[in-house]
Amino acid sequence: MDTKQKHKLFLEKVISLAIKNVKINNGGPFVAAIIKNDKIISCGYNQVTKKNDPTLHAEIDAIRKASKKLKTFDLTGCVIYSSCEPCPMCFSAIHWANIKKIYYGATKETVSKYGFRDLKIYKELKTGKFSIKQKKINIDSEIEPFKIWNRKKDKIKY
Repeated sequence: MDTKQKHKLFLEKVISLAIKNVKINNGGPFVAAIIKNDKIISCGYNQVTKKNDPTLHAEIDAIRKASKKLKTFDLTGCVIYSSCEPCPMCFSAIHWANIKKIYYGATKETVSKYGFRDLKIYKELKTGKFSIKQKKINIDSEIEPFKIWNRKKDKIKY
């Protein structure tokens, strides 16, 4: 089987799980799978409404499960397949997990037509005009935790 066929196969699997997820009211239309060496390591499901957790997107769920299964926070060598282009939060989590390839079905533009807010967040990140107010507060000890971290000999970098 060539690479293009493998990508299509994994993405079809993810999309079929997303359809099932919606039909059984187990969450939204988002499913993600993490693959390593052409084997599925984990599947993640959107559980935002089911678990009342706004961070429990499919990609986050898949990363958590893969990290637990592989006993590492570093998922180098893995790829992720998602039923949709990852939102900014999930993209960041994928980045932090050291996953270097993302394959997806629906685009952020497409899902915005179905009520998902990814485009709004992407726009805010691009323009730097945020709807959530932020304010830096200066305190004398604000960098102390980072100084201590920097001096530690036994720290685990990530």
